[in-house]
Amino acid sequence: MDVVAIDHVNLRVPADGVDEATAFYGDRLGFAVEGLDRYRDGEQSFFDVRLTPGAVVHLWPTDAFEPPSGDGFDHLALRIEADREAVVERLSAAGVDVEMELDAPLGATGRAPAVYVEDPFGYRLELKTAA
Repeated sequence: MDVVAIDHVNLRVPADGVDEATAFYGDRLGFAVEGLDRYRDGEQSFFDVRLTPGAVVHLWPTDAFEPPSGDGFDHLALRIEADREAVVERLSAAGVDVEMELDAPLGATGRAPAVYVEDPFGYRLELKTAA
């Protein structure tokens, strides 16, 4: 297998959490939200948060949603080009609470500072900043 990148991740959200998801991922974090019209028109069962030109998070609204318990899935790590101070400042300005900051957690590209936030549904996002 010659993998070049992760294409997408699927996350369940509450069936009534669409507006909350778009407010958090789109308005507060600044990601493009795509496919909302197709989701609302019943053409597909999810909508997307565009992370990069080649990577999305599928958000699947469902009545079967159960918040993460910490027993399995722990977090989604995203590499951010800005430094930690700039990321914390941007989050603060957007009203997003920083859960914690770490100096050098290990990831796929080595160690780098990280800022952790939690989305409205209990998923933790690790925002790995520039070293």
